[in-house]
Amino acid sequence: MIIVAHVLLILLGATEILQADLLPDEKISLLPPVNFTIKVTGLAQVLLQWKPNPDQEQRNVNLEYQVKINAPKEDDYETRITESKCVTILHKGFSASVRTILQSDHSLLASSWVSAELHAPPGSPGTSIVNLTCTTNTTEDNYSRLRSYQVSLHCTWLVGTDAPEDTQYFLYYRYGSWTEECQEYSKDTLGRNIACWFPRTFILSKGRDWLAVLVNGSSKHSAIKPFDQLFALHAIGNDEHKPLREWFLIVIMATICFILLILSLICKICHLWIKLFPPIPAPKSNIKDLFVTTNYEKAGSSETEIEVICYIEKIGVETLEDSVF
Repeated sequence: MIIVAHVLLILLGATEILQADLLPDEKISLLPPVNFTIKVTGLAQVLLQWKPNPDQEQRNVNLEYQVKINAPKEDDYETRITESKCVTILHKGFSASVRTILQSDHSLLASSWVSAELHAPPGSPGTSIVNLTCTTNTTEDNYSRLRSYQVSLHCTWLVGTDAPEDTQYFLYYRYGSWTEECQEYSKDTLGRNIACWFPRTFILSKGRDWLAVLVNGSSKHSAIKPFDQLFALHAIGNDEHKPLREWFLIVIMATICFILLILSLICKICHLWIKLFPPIPAPKSNIKDLFVTTNYEKAGSSETEIEVICYIEKIGVETLEDSVF
């Protein structure tokens, strides 16, 4: 028994030592990431990248990173990898921070923050467009084998209040990895572009990606400040045509109504309805038939019968009585 007890103590000690090696030491010092950069990879899209600190002590622990977006809108999230994509507007600039974190059952260890920033693009105040509005329209596409529908895009905007008269605006959209420049514009009285029309796009009407739209401009007198905006497809004014199955049901119902109308006309022409459902005879209108009374009266044991028949021919006309004895 003594030997067994010693063996158990040895095993228990080994287990504690192993767990001590595996569990994070609360006294471990966490160092911030290095080489943190922000790179624009598309319209309203940036890539955040960093590397683990080479001086960070490794003790069989799984380090994570906390990313905090500071501008244009605050947000934060955690990740295990050393890069992150972010879809956001960029005309106001963009800044973010990242730090190393280590989570345990009882506490959260974190390093100091490292930050990076993208400055707002240059341009004179009041020269960018305002009131940008975009709508999509989904129609059936019988000419494409890839998709059975086609999505068009229409955007409108107002000229900046301080934009010079020679300002010209240009619109681009990005959906997924595809970016396209507008080719069909509508102009105001000064010849400035104020609306754009894409008859065919690569937008998926049921997709979940953001639709990014950018409008920049040029002028000989001033630097035009760009403007970008994100649209959720489910939130734009979509005019989606009915699926083929719904159109099939509509055609069936219209056909049934047409057949019933034809049958009704045939029945009316051939008087079939009257033959199947003859009308109920109405009571005679002759006033003589309104009141006929026959009285039979027998007196005592006499064999004599008195029959009185009264006829009322017309109201206000003398009544004639015939008696038969």
